[in-house]
Amino acid sequence: MTKQQVRHLRLALALMAAGPSASSQGSTVDAFTPVQPETFATPGAFSNAWADFDADGDADLAVSFRSGAVRLYRNDHGSFKEVGAQLGLPTEGPEARALAWGDFDGDGDPDLYVGAKDRGYLFRNDRAKGFNDVAAELGIAPGAITSRHASWIDYDNDGDLDLHIANRSGANLLFRNDGSRFVETAAALGLADQRRTVGACWFDMDQDGDLDLFLANQGGDTDALYRNDAGKFSDIAGSLGVASSGRDSSEGGVGCTVGDYDNDGDLDFFVAMYGVSRLYRNDGGAFKDVGGEAGVAVEGHAVSASWGDYDNDGDLDLYVTDYHKEGEVSRPASHLFRNDGGRFSNVLGQDSPLNAADHGVQWADFDSDGDLDVALTQGYSTDAGEPVFRNEMSPQARGRSMQVAVVDWRGRATRVGSEVRVFDPAGRLLGTQIVSSGDGYNAQSAMPVRFGFIDAKRVTVEVTYLTPRGRRQQRLENVKPAQWVSRPLRVRER
Repeated sequence: MTKQQVRHLRLALALMAAGPSASSQGSTVDAFTPVQPETFATPGAFSNAWADFDADGDADLAVSFRSGAVRLYRNDHGSFKEVGAQLGLPTEGPEARALAWGDFDGDGDPDLYVGAKDRGYLFRNDRAKGFNDVAAELGIAPGAITSRHASWIDYDNDGDLDLHIANRSGANLLFRNDGSRFVETAAALGLADQRRTVGACWFDMDQDGDLDLFLANQGGDTDALYRNDAGKFSDIAGSLGVASSGRDSSEGGVGCTVGDYDNDGDLDFFVAMYGVSRLYRNDGGAFKDVGGEAGVAVEGHAVSASWGDYDNDGDLDLYVTDYHKEGEVSRPASHLFRNDGGRFSNVLGQDSPLNAADHGVQWADFDSDGDLDVALTQGYSTDAGEPVFRNEMSPQARGRSMQVAVVDWRGRATRVGSEVRVFDPAGRLLGTQIVSSGDGYNAQSAMPVRFGFIDAKRVTVEVTYLTPRGRRQQRLENVKPAQWVSRPLRVRER
């Protein structure tokens, strides 16, 4: 029996033991209801990113717009209020298509990078009292650029966050954080890729202790996978079979998302494409496109995607944003793929209210009730956009989850790329999550990772940190998930 067949059998037995509510609860999208539609009703939204900017324990939402505005919706016990303008975020300007939260100065609160046409903003968070743009004084001057995905990552494992910026119309940029200033270093490191990059995903592809980089490239360009060798990068996408060569100019990669969809302990990734989207299964460092056999080979104008276990059944589901043209009008044509032991089925009908995205998608448990809610954006449609949906699972189903926050030795959320694994008392792997550098459409969720379970009373939590000494694991045993449904288990680097 293959590893995948064993996985399917175990899941089926667990579902049978857990009862009918575990196998059916959340299997459709009926449980999602819109939140404050009058608040989230502005068209032209592109990127959306969750973070707890005011340190009150819940997820706030930033959204960027074609108009150049960046709205920040503060979450007050599950109720949202727009506060971006009063805190100093732009209300107009060049089109903004990238958002990334990251504590670049290590002061304990998340700062916000905004990538816009021919410029970038780096808004330092002043203890949630306001945001000040410090990009120019710190040396971040992208120049003539069509900004796409921005990522806060520690590519050199020196303990602080560096900034990578994808460029749709020229060389990509990498700004190294040297404490008091940032230094642009992409060319010196081999990352000044001239292809038309839209999506960027960082993860330790070869498990050697540092972050590698996948690039989704547009306009018929091949995709890239840069291996990080002690801070020097080389593109090995061709040798690994993930370059997607042979595309014409109307095709290309747009967004990417990393997750262990088959619960075998290594990180796979999905690429949303103009053309046929791809799911690359990781088989010990070798990758195979299994999108067709898994049921997620979307063909059309897929823009972005994000993994999330929306039904708390222990495996990662996948929302893919897509659109189609009706004459000159763009309409959402998105998909929510429910994962059933590594096989996927689309549970999102085209007439569903949840089919409301043509660009951004980000999961977060904004009301801390134990299930994943979702934020979506519409950038092309003239209809009301940027909706947020609450997941209305049963209390029993919500209780089958836990959240984990990974922090560095100072207690700061700077360990992007760390991997979290959860095991049952017998040592069987229940799931793997990555502290993500971003997905969706040029954005990310800077919130704790959340695991769903069929049935888990006690677990072992293992965090893999990427360090100058390589991959280092920390384990917490005899953890009760029920204690960490509405608040995160914090794992501090030693």
